[in-house]
This record gives sequence, structure tokens and C-alpha cells, in this order.
Amino acid sequence: MKTKQTIDDKKLFQRAILLGGLTVAAAAGYKFARAVDEQFIHLPKAVAGELLSFSSTTAGSLAYYVDQQQSGQPLLLLHSINAAASSFEMKPLFEYFGGRRPVYSLELPGFGFAERSAHRAYVPELYAQSIIEMISTQIGAQVDVVALSLSSEFAARAAVNRPDLFRSLTLISPTGFSGQMREFPGEWLYRFFSLPLLSQALFALLTRQDVIRYYLQQSFVGEVPASFINYAYAASHQPGARYAPLYFLSTQMFTPDALTSLYDRLTLPVTVLYDQDPNVSFAALPDFVAERPNWQAIRVQPSLGLPHWEQLDEVVSILDQVLAQT
Repeated sequence: MKTKQTIDDKKLFQRAILLGGLTVAAAAGYKFARAVDEQFIHLPKAVAGELLSFSSTTAGSLAYYVDQQQSGQPLLLLHSINAAASSFEMKPLFEYFGGRRPVYSLELPGFGFAERSAHRAYVPELYAQSIIEMISTQIGAQVDVVALSLSSEFAARAAVNRPDLFRSLTLISPTGFSGQMREFPGEWLYRFFSLPLLSQALFALLTRQDVIRYYLQQSFVGEVPASFINYAYAASHQPGARYAPLYFLSTQMFTPDALTSLYDRLTLPVTVLYDQDPNVSFAALPDFVAERPNWQAIRVQPSLGLPHWEQLDEVVSILDQVLAQT
């Protein structure tokens, strides 16, 4: 049976279909890809904070970084979702706010130092619950949250379910604002991508260093820092690294109609930082924000999805003002 799903950007789905076309080549090079996949690389810490872990009720062992040099209102950072995601994506913000206030960066299920189980459904509810457990059991106080890309939907879902845990949301290049309803394959595409012969080979091709560089370059106006490429490569060469990204590629991590089912239900202060993004559409954002007094959208130019990497001074200036007002 076909499953209807909404994704906020047609290009993300088209990319998944394109990857499906690579499976023929992947199968042909299976032995090579398997050898590459099994050459696991040491994964260093993504940021300078203390690396801790806890056992969640739904996602197994989760890891997070924390800097508690200063007291004050805690800030939680949430990285995006992709084949090589980790807290490294939030490094500029972690380094800036570390020493200024308590700052945390959660490694989401299936990424970074979090557990990467093959026997888990990596779906929106899992990520929202992980965020809730992180705040309620590890931070223990109401938080300001900064989320990147698709994790904006997870943070919004968590805030809808437990508004008492959140003081404000800042969403960087958030998904869910295309304003379009589309039909997507859902579970059958996952079943196709997760075939043992194909999944390992396809993921090995996706996480070659030159491929990682190509996709990261789409999110940078200037050159991608070599440290970013190297860490993404290491993060994607860990045991079980392919399991969560397969759910992403099959579109199962996206929330159908996130605009009304998630974002429209938020009552806390929400700030959106955005500009251009080759993977995300913001077509519905201006009208949506104009009709909601608790929302504001600020364009950070020029940027292509990672403004906190290329326009850090402007981003932290905005965040300092936002966090001081909430």
C-alpha cells in the first residue's frame, strides 16, 4: 500500500530517488563497498565540551556534549539529519555560548556517539521523545533550543508535546515551509533501500569523501572547512552508521504537513534564521510568520543553509538578543 507523506522540499525526495538509481552500480561494486564500510574510523569529540551519555527509554544510549562553566539559562543545540550528521554541525554555536551560559548539544539517535541500532524505527516520534528525555532527565530545567534543518520539526513536535520544557525555539533553515502537499512512497522505499546487499553498498558510495564534500559544498557560499569534511567522513564510518540515514532517504523522518500539525501549534517565542537553501523551500514562511505574533523570521545573507558557519557574528548577535528577550 502506498503511504502519503509530505516533505517540505521536492529536491530532497528527488535526491532519494536519484540515489535509488545508484543501487545498480552499488550492487556491482558490493564487495568493494563492503570493505570500505567495514573500515571504521576513530571518531573524536565533535566539540570541546564534556561528552556524557544516558539511557533513554525509547532510543537506547544517547550522548551529549555539555559546557557548564557558567550558570544561567540552559541552551540546547540540535544538529541536522543527513548521512553524516553529528554535533560538529553546531560547533560554532557551542564554542560561542560555552563559557557564557550552560550549553548542551545532543547527539540524536543513530548519529554521532548515540546508539546506532539496526532494530529501531528512526521516525519523528522517536526524535521528539529523545529531546524531551534529554531536557527532563539531563538538563532538568526549561531550555532555549536551537535546531538545524529537519531537527526543527523534531524540536517543534517535542515542544507541542511538552511545552513546559521549552522557553524558546530558534530554527535554522527549517524544513516544513514549502506549503505543498505531496505524495511520497514511505515504507516501501525504506524496504528497498534497506535490502542488505544494497544498503551497505549504497551508503558506502554516499559517504565517500568526495561525495561528502560535494553535498556539503551545496550548503556553503565559500569553501567547506576541511575539518567539517573530515569529521563528517569519520562520523559516517562508524558501526551501524547507515541505519538512521536509510529512514531519512526514504522520507520517513518528515512529518506530513508540518506547517499545520506542528508549527502552527507552537505558542512559545519562535525565531527562524534563513536565506537560500538548495535542499529546503521557504515559500510559505513569510505569510506564516506575518500571521503569528510569537514568530519572527530573520534573513541572514548570504548563506545556503548553515549561516552559523559563514555569518557567525550576525547569527550570535541575533541569538543574544532573542535569548535576552525570552
